[in-house]
Amino acid sequence: MPNSLDAAACATIATGLGIDLSADEAAAYAAIASTTLQTVDLVDLLPLPPARPDPLRTTWRTPSAEENPLGAWHVRGELRTRDDGPLAGRSVALKDNVLLAGAPLADGSTILGDYRPRHDAAIVTRLLEAGATIVGKTVCEAYCFSAGSHTSASGVVRNPHDPTRSAGGSSSGSGVVVATGEADMAIGCDQGGSIRVPAAFCGIVGLKPSWGLVPYTGILGMNATIDHAGPMTRNVADNALLLEVIAGPDGEDPRQHGARTGAYRAALGAPLAGLRIGVLREGFGIPGGAPEVDDCVRDAAGRLGALGACVSEVSVPVHTIAGGVTFAALQGMITSMFLLDGAQLEHHIAVDEEYVERQRAWRAHTAALPPNIRLMLIVAEHLRRTHGFGCFARAMNRVPLIRRAYDEALRAVDVLLLPTTPVTAPPLPRPDAGVDELIGAAFAPVANTGVFNHTHHPALSLPCGTRAGLPVGMMLVGRHFEEATLYRAAYAFEQGR
Repeated sequence: MPNSLDAAACATIATGLGIDLSADEAAAYAAIASTTLQTVDLVDLLPLPPARPDPLRTTWRTPSAEENPLGAWHVRGELRTRDDGPLAGRSVALKDNVLLAGAPLADGSTILGDYRPRHDAAIVTRLLEAGATIVGKTVCEAYCFSAGSHTSASGVVRNPHDPTRSAGGSSSGSGVVVATGEADMAIGCDQGGSIRVPAAFCGIVGLKPSWGLVPYTGILGMNATIDHAGPMTRNVADNALLLEVIAGPDGEDPRQHGARTGAYRAALGAPLAGLRIGVLREGFGIPGGAPEVDDCVRDAAGRLGALGACVSEVSVPVHTIAGGVTFAALQGMITSMFLLDGAQLEHHIAVDEEYVERQRAWRAHTAALPPNIRLMLIVAEHLRRTHGFGCFARAMNRVPLIRRAYDEALRAVDVLLLPTTPVTAPPLPRPDAGVDELIGAAFAPVANTGVFNHTHHPALSLPCGTRAGLPVGMMLVGRHFEEATLYRAAYAFEQGR
């Protein structure tokens, strides 16, 4: 660590900050700064917590191309610590931004090198205590920054229904291994649709829980205000079971203040009579969307009505511009992930210091960043130079207004219903695709999903039909911490089919 600063270096730093110092002032400031910097070394007088658990408890291997035809696995192995519990006999895959002690973690990039965390994420501990068998880490998009499945350094992740098409992102590998049956369940993480988009494209069930319901401790985040982790499964009952295992405060994650868990499986099988479902008008007819997707989701709403739910159309006009308003918040994500080296200064959140040191190397390896991340670095820097963080502040100040608009609708109904994505899985970008095509494929699918990361409402995607052989996802959105209501509706629909 730096523990001294000479006058020349002090003057250079001051000039870069727009501070004019005389030579005598630079020397005086440097002397005081050097004394202050020496206190930084006091941190090293306290030892790091010991690695827990033993990082050598099992072996993780990179699968061969024959074992990994869709490009969904980062590493494979088998880790189980007990043979009983609610997940005994069930296999679980982890998205490769979840810390698993001793297992390689790439976060979809080459920049982190041979990084192997020393600790498990909080939800990993819960999975193992519940008897789960962790069978590997799944490929995620580069820094989890794409809703397409074409940006990971390991290559494209292919859709199990048509390998020429996108699997969705950024939890791309998790969606695929659940859909193919290579894992019973998977953990995904969602900052703009990263659980729900691959769930929709791959034809599985994926839940973005209420913000703070599932601890994010030990997971590489993008920004603490929008980070969510949640379950991805082939059916609703498994999704509810997995949420019961991983939900609830861990005593460390400050995002969990006020989190309320529920008996999610108890809601399964409850009749739909009296349940009010609002078909969100503005979630349909998205520019560039596919009418056949809208038709499929409206048909699904009708089936819920036939099962006893009271289905009506509702309007939240701000939904049409909410994505644009929250897009300005991307400046905060880029700042957290790159300019702050992933240190997450916004909250008192523990971050693996080895990860922070490795992430710092991105500045020397910008060629390894895909076009969508380069674009957002450029946009964020332009905003900083022209407006400081004023645009970010303006966006954050509008989020409560947007949240209240959905809350108002959810006073009239119990669940909002809309397409998860406006299209089915699109073709993967061509090998010679230009920057515009690559960036468009990364951001296009999140028109309906992104806003709920900022408003923190729970949102569940489940398959509601197919068009041209490709799954269509229906999204159910509920009140904060009322995941049980979403499961009630989703299970009835699933069983009714």
